[in-house]
Amino acid sequence: MIRHEVNKGVGGAVITGYRQALADGMDIVVKPDGDGQMNPDLIPLFTEPILSGDADYSKGNRFFSARAVRGMPGVRLLGNAMLSFMAKLSSGYWSIFDPTNGYTAIHTRAVAALELDRLSERYFFESDMLIRLGDLRAVVLDIPMRAVYADEVSGLKIRAVVTEFLGKHLAATFKRIVYLYFLRGFSLASLNLFFGGLLLLFGVIFGAVEWGASIRSGVPATTGTVMMSVLPVISGLQMLLFFFSYDISAEPRRRVQRQAVIASLSPQSPGLLANENESK
Repeated sequence: MIRHEVNKGVGGAVITGYRQALADGMDIVVKPDGDGQMNPDLIPLFTEPILSGDADYSKGNRFFSARAVRGMPGVRLLGNAMLSFMAKLSSGYWSIFDPTNGYTAIHTRAVAALELDRLSERYFFESDMLIRLGDLRAVVLDIPMRAVYADEVSGLKIRAVVTEFLGKHLAATFKRIVYLYFLRGFSLASLNLFFGGLLLLFGVIFGAVEWGASIRSGVPATTGTVMMSVLPVISGLQMLLFFFSYDISAEPRRRVQRQAVIASLSPQSPGLLANENESK
């Protein structure tokens, strides 16, 4: 048993477990939370897509059906819905929901490719994992599950969590978009994002200024002035919608566990690549 002399939070505990799994030569690491709400009988469902090579990381999703959602306390339902949308933007995993779910499984090759020292050690850990895996272009899969809730009162403070997480998600979203669409690659989606944002911003600012001037003077704006505001807004929105459509379709599809060279880029397990080649 491994113990920390100082409490490092849920993320710190999991990171220590990941390091030990790499040291022990494990293939897959499974982590259910210790709150009694996660059925250990579901473990094969989490490991199967990783063993078959269909995913690098699998996580639970308590929102897979309306029937499952009915058993969730309202405060958790609202909080997780808001956090899920923010995580989609920051990680690029648009098909993933319930980002704070702690029931996870991961291939150790994906663990070896992560910079474990940079992962959040507190409650942002699960969301940070998705962000870091998105940067690696790892394949993530949701596993339908049902959490068991007793009569406990939820300690989730929506305002505090959303406020704390919002800044981190916004920063991660900005970094992801700049890196993916302007540094790592450049495409038609990049142009749509850039010019769409400019057009929308111009239309909104120009329209607000002219609307204010019209109110102060009491003279209605001309048709041309209105069109000068409306057309950039419409064009900008269309271009941004194209960008999001492209971003959604670009969700990672190539598994990290099949890209052995990635493991050699990480200082976490320098012998992983050599061991893999020897086994072949």
